[in-house]
Amino acid sequence: MNLRGIRASALANKLLLALMSVVIAAFVFLAIRYLFNFNRWDGIFSTLPFYDPKTFDYRVIRSAVPLAALTYVGFDGVTTLAEDVENPKRNVLLATVLVCLFTGVFSSIEVYLGQRVWPSFHFDNVTGAFMDVCMRVGGRWLFLGMTAVTILAAAGSALTGGLGAARLLYGMGRDQVLPRRVFGHLDPKRSTPNYNIWIIGILAFGGGVVLSLNGHGYENAAELLNFGAFIAFMGVNFSTFWQFGVKRATGRQTNLLGDVLLPLFGFGFCGWIWLNLNIVAKIVGGIWFVIGMIYLGFKTHWFREKPAMIDFTES
Repeated sequence: MNLRGIRASALANKLLLALMSVVIAAFVFLAIRYLFNFNRWDGIFSTLPFYDPKTFDYRVIRSAVPLAALTYVGFDGVTTLAEDVENPKRNVLLATVLVCLFTGVFSSIEVYLGQRVWPSFHFDNVTGAFMDVCMRVGGRWLFLGMTAVTILAAAGSALTGGLGAARLLYGMGRDQVLPRRVFGHLDPKRSTPNYNIWIIGILAFGGGVVLSLNGHGYENAAELLNFGAFIAFMGVNFSTFWQFGVKRATGRQTNLLGDVLLPLFGFGFCGWIWLNLNIVAKIVGGIWFVIGMIYLGFKTHWFREKPAMIDFTES
C-alpha cells in the first residue's frame, strides 16, 4: 500500500478507522449495558479504577509506565508527512494534537470500563485480558470483533508508521544527512520513497522475529521503540529549556514556568521512564545508538564539523 503512494495509504487508513470505530462503539455500549444491568448506576461510576487502596502498588505502576507510554508514542509521527499535507503549518499541528487527545480520551474510556467489568485483576492470560472482558460483555461476536480490531490496528500502525519513517529517511537522504543515492531516491512513477519503504519493511520484519525469540516479542518491541522515543522527548524538552531559558535567542523575556520548569520536568519525567525500560531494550537500543554516533562521527570528520541538517522550510 505504501509503495502505491500516499493517497492509497490514506484511503486504507480511513477504511481501517471506520471498521475499528464500529467495534469500539459496540464495546462501549455493551459494557455500559452490562454494568447498568448488574448494579445500575453504581456499577458504571466509581473511583476504584483510579485508586483502590487495597490493590494500589507504586512499584507495579512504575514498571508498567514504559509499556503504557506506547499508547501515546507515535502521535508525533504525523509531522513526518508535512510535505504531503495541504497547509501543513496549520493542519499538521492540529492533527498532532487531536491524535494525542483522541487517543487519551478513548483509551481511558475503554480501560475504565474494562476495569469496572472485571475488577479482580486476575486473568488466565494477561496478554489477552481485554479480550476476556469483551467476551464477558458481548459474547463471542464482540470477542472476534475486538480480535479483528487488534489485527487491523497493528496493520494500520505499520502502514502509517512505515510511511512516516520512509518519508523521514527521504528527507534525510535529500539533504544528505544519509546517503542520497539510496535514501533520497523517489519512484519516478508514483513519487514514493520506495527504497526506504523496503528498508523499513525488512528491518521491521527482521526485528520482530528476533525480538520474539524469548517469547516476549510485544513487550521487547514496545520498550525498544520507547528507548528511542524517550531519548528524543528528553532532547526536545532540554532543547526548549536551553533555547528559551538559557540562550534567550528570541529576544523575549524568559517565562519561568513555560521556559524553565516545565521543560526540565518533562526532561526528568521522560528520563525516569527511560531508566525503567527493560534490559533487552537498553542493549539493542544502545547498540543502535552507538552505530548512529559512529556514523555521525564519520560524516563530521569525527565531530570537527557541524552535521548536515534537514531543511524544514517547505513544511
